[in-house]
Amino acid sequence: MKHFTLIVVVLSSFAHAQELRLWYTKPAKQWEEALPIGSGRLGAMVFGGVAEERIQFNEDTLWAGKPHDYVRAGAGESLAEIRHLVFEGKEKDVTPLVRTKFLSDPVRQKAYQPFGDLRLSFAGQDDASDYRRELDLDSAVARVRYRVGKVEFTREVFASYPDNVIVVRIAASEPGSVSVVAKLTTPHKSATTQPLGTDTIAMRGQVRDVVPPNEAGMTFEARLRGMNSGGTLSASDEGIKVAKADAVTLVLVAATSFKNFQDISGDPAQRCEEYLAKLGGKSYESLRDNHVADFQRLFQRVTLNLGAQPALPTDQLLKKVDDPSLAALYFQMGRYMLISSSRPHAQPANLQGVWNELINPPWESKYTTNINVEMNYWPAEVANLSDCAEPLFDMIDDLRISGARTAKKQYNARGWVVHHNTDLWRGSAPINNIDGVWPTGGAWLCYHLWEHYLFTGDKDFLAKRAYPAMKEAALFFVDSLVKDPHTGFLVTNPSFSPEQGGLCAGPAMDMQLVRALFDSTTEAAGILGVDKDLCEQITATRKQLAPDKIGKHGQLQEWQEDVDQPDNNHRHMSPLWGLYPGAQFTPMEPKLFDAAKVLLKWRGDGSTGWSYAWRMPLWARVHDGNFAYRQLSIQLAKRTFPNLFDKCGPFQVDGDFGACAGIAEMLLQSHVRPSEDFNLYEIDLLPALPKAWANGSVTGLCARGGFEVDMQWEGGKLTKAAVRSKLGNPCRVRYGEKTMELKTEKGQTYDVHK
Repeated sequence: MKHFTLIVVVLSSFAHAQELRLWYTKPAKQWEEALPIGSGRLGAMVFGGVAEERIQFNEDTLWAGKPHDYVRAGAGESLAEIRHLVFEGKEKDVTPLVRTKFLSDPVRQKAYQPFGDLRLSFAGQDDASDYRRELDLDSAVARVRYRVGKVEFTREVFASYPDNVIVVRIAASEPGSVSVVAKLTTPHKSATTQPLGTDTIAMRGQVRDVVPPNEAGMTFEARLRGMNSGGTLSASDEGIKVAKADAVTLVLVAATSFKNFQDISGDPAQRCEEYLAKLGGKSYESLRDNHVADFQRLFQRVTLNLGAQPALPTDQLLKKVDDPSLAALYFQMGRYMLISSSRPHAQPANLQGVWNELINPPWESKYTTNINVEMNYWPAEVANLSDCAEPLFDMIDDLRISGARTAKKQYNARGWVVHHNTDLWRGSAPINNIDGVWPTGGAWLCYHLWEHYLFTGDKDFLAKRAYPAMKEAALFFVDSLVKDPHTGFLVTNPSFSPEQGGLCAGPAMDMQLVRALFDSTTEAAGILGVDKDLCEQITATRKQLAPDKIGKHGQLQEWQEDVDQPDNNHRHMSPLWGLYPGAQFTPMEPKLFDAAKVLLKWRGDGSTGWSYAWRMPLWARVHDGNFAYRQLSIQLAKRTFPNLFDKCGPFQVDGDFGACAGIAEMLLQSHVRPSEDFNLYEIDLLPALPKAWANGSVTGLCARGGFEVDMQWEGGKLTKAAVRSKLGNPCRVRYGEKTMELKTEKGQTYDVHK
């Protein structure tokens, strides 16, 4: 085997990333054309109108419903009969039984809600020229510029994480030119608006569920305060009116009565008051500087340059899907959106991140745990945004509570379980229909806990947050797995292979997830030196799990029975979980790896946005960068809105995040752990580089074991590579057939040349 030459010296430079802006020559007409901003807790869509501006805003805890245990009374009493019927293959008998006795109560979960709109009216500005609206990804500031006569007007909008506020700045090139009326509106019919003093208006109301019996839920309040430079400013029932100012700054705060998933007794008015009080007398410049510094601390960790971007508006650039710069922009848009919709102390990014304008959004805009919420967090570790995964871990802490109730009542099992969806109320029982009877959502969520440890080496996190959840999830399966009378192996039952087929026992995805959970739990216990007896029990149970099977066509089987149909191009890639995001199918296990490739080939191209996005890292894992790139190109061409939002049909944020992770996987992989040294990670450089990206550079991508990697390539060949060790662990660096073993010191950078 060929080897690298190693030099321990910091590289002087890598090529700089391209300018990162989305820009357009006209205002947005549709919500999916508006530009997103967000602070994790707050989000908004900026339309960029001239005479009339709409800034639609959200707050991450405004949901329909109220604290509720979704487990149907007596659900556990039918479990034995359901399992018997599933094993006997009596689908016609078991399906109605599950629908009436086993699904949640109610059968649908609750919906994420829009908060309201900030409406700005500018008299006399109907005839504008030199119009431009843009979103600067590097500073997370949306901007609108245009000219009316000789006066140039500028609007800047951002959502500040450190100051907990949405800020709008309106300025003009000539003194006394800013006149505007600002109002707050909402689709919630209960809301009222009133002035508070001379410079502030408040909008308050209560959410009422659109689903009968239309019960009332959380209360909410938003406050808008104006600060003018020159001219006059007043607040009334009609809104905030500014006349002949040089500039005006509007600050918007919003809150709900949500305290936690079991308590909605908070006071949104008091919270809004506190948010505004903390702002004190901060100037616009201070608010902006705080926001930009905070955002860039995260965003600038990674750069990607695939070539110069043409001087085209983004909606026109989107028509040039083969321009490499578009892929780089889309990658960074995914990172921008994750930072904007998932920050510490906020809710995790849901099906629409933190952006939603509908009272009754598609799929309730909740958390689908059989792919979508996990896909949202695929970029977190590899794209150097570990901090942004904290809301997901907070949700897992909640699900340990609600999921323990479901495990006990529905399965008479220890530990915790969540099925294929959850919401703000942390529903964990099976919902919607029989496809909701999928008990391995908790196992998949635990994989993110383990991945966070593998990337960061944070033993305190492992001991206090990850391992307790992993242990309890493993206990659920130790108690709930049942022996398949046809094979003698332990399987899940009842279950469903997402998202096709009928009720079944032990689909491939389930067994891969349980196997991964058992392995990571016992390894974590060994690292921490705890629970030896439990680990022995888990290990004994693992040996009895139904193995992955290779079918008559050489394919990885999706079910226990060999019934896969060749060229079934279903959107969901569930049986290939062990290829990605899992790490069970690698070239080190060639038979299963080859079988996975057969099934992957059958699945072909994607259909929904997220299905293209999942195929990208799957094809990257089998080192076919060109087919991975094909999925990205089709996703951009067919499943991307003008503002680069992903199109599942309606908007879903998961496709943006999945594609971001897929691009990273094409450039860097670190999932292989050589069997001769299981504590060693292999860092694979440019494992699936497509021909379309012949020249480029990337900095700051993360690898398991605690490493950051910078690379540069020309003509499809690696020319520079630097590996920074954050923990001092050993690693194996691979580029094609060339490898080298690397012993590192914490804080050192190692330059690897061909």
